[in-house]
Amino acid sequence: MEKILISACFLGEKVRYDGNSQRLTSSLIHMWQQQGRLVSLCPEVFGGLAIPRQPAEIQQESGQVLTCTDQDVTQQFFKGANQALALCQKFDIRYALMKESSPSCGSTSIYDGTFTQTKISGEGITSALLRKNGIQVFSEKQINALAKMLDELSSQP
Repeated sequence: MEKILISACFLGEKVRYDGNSQRLTSSLIHMWQQQGRLVSLCPEVFGGLAIPRQPAEIQQESGQVLTCTDQDVTQQFFKGANQALALCQKFDIRYALMKESSPSCGSTSIYDGTFTQTKISGEGITSALLRKNGIQVFSEKQINALAKMLDELSSQP
């Protein structure tokens, strides 16, 4: 059975920058939990950042990850991404369900680095590293596509 790396905030863990969760209520999530498929993590926490913490965004010109108070947290973001990849390698995980728009987990959009709530096309540090290493990354908006892919895999001989 295929394991799925999942953003911890989706499971109700209060790991977001603001100390809250982003619980994803879905019968698919419930079923996958019951099946023991989900491996949960928050790359930012794995990277050593506190809860709560200052909001951070990827700066488009430099690629650095800065907080809204100009603290450079790039190293922590890359550390968390590498820990996520190590977890995927340890458990042979080929699929990830990550929080869209996050500077770590965004899979198709991120904030533009200006702290004005402006989203642009792009991917977070962790999602980019996972994809570079052959792991397919889905956002909460793509959960049905992930479910369909997993169903197709399980129906193959």
